[in-house]
Amino acid sequence: MVFFSEKFWRKLIMRKSYRVKKESEFQRVFETHNSVANRKFIIYTMEKPGQKHFRVGISVGKKIGNAVHRNWVKRRIRQTLLEVKPQLKADCDFLVIARPAADQMSMVETKKHLMHALKLAQLLDEKQSEE
Repeated sequence: MVFFSEKFWRKLIMRKSYRVKKESEFQRVFETHNSVANRKFIIYTMEKPGQKHFRVGISVGKKIGNAVHRNWVKRRIRQTLLEVKPQLKADCDFLVIARPAADQMSMVETKKHLMHALKLAQLLDEKQSEE
């Protein structure tokens, strides 16, 4: 049996400190009215100067399917965010809302459409993405 170190698992999961979880925090981001959208995702952003790292909330509506399918979509979004984590700006909270069109996307398509939405929202740090 192979056991992995805690350091290994930290790279594969998004810690709680990187998440927007409370309804009041979601509402605060919604109330800023800073949003961008493409056919698959809507992203709401809120600047938080002095914050050490970004925080993200992920929402997938019931139109997408049952709980198992919604969690599958959330895992794909979370994995994409983990892959681009070094490029994301630190001083903001943002919400990713999956539209019903995000239902049957592959991982490659999810990454492509989410990266497009993140660029529209200006959440990618230009200095990090050049390196």
